[in-house]
Amino acid sequence: MGEQLSQALEPLAEIFRGLSLPEALTHWGHPFFMSIVMFFMGGYGAYAGWKGRLLRETDKDAAAKLRTEHSKVMSGMALFMAIGATGGILALVIQKQPVMESPHFVTGMTVLFMLFLNAVVSFTGFAGQNPAVRKAHAYFGSAILIVMLAHAAAGLKLGLSI
Repeated sequence: MGEQLSQALEPLAEIFRGLSLPEALTHWGHPFFMSIVMFFMGGYGAYAGWKGRLLRETDKDAAAKLRTEHSKVMSGMALFMAIGATGGILALVIQKQPVMESPHFVTGMTVLFMLFLNAVVSFTGFAGQNPAVRKAHAYFGSAILIVMLAHAAAGLKLGLSI
């Protein structure tokens, strides 16, 4: 399946190769920009979510504002991560590397799937604002951050091996 994906993306990869972009950009552009998304958006989104959760009893207005920020930031992060996954796969095709074979690919798809599942929980209203479902959402979101760190480590290893 990875070979079929590479073949499908090859015409686009050929266009990018024809632009004579600096090798550093095609090699390290994806990890540079995705690390910004992961660490800054993901970090702030997690902070806002947990801070809003912890303040819900003592400062309801601040908690509500932080939950809104969490929702917006994490929605944007998930979108950028999906777009970034496409860019990462294309970067591998541009560099004539196999796709869908590395731990980086597996962890990336795992992160996207986990983000999707957690978003479904949120968008469906936490099963009627059920406190246990909200708690599960928070802890599952933290688990996503751990998988994101494994993803970053696998990406660094992949980047250094190419």
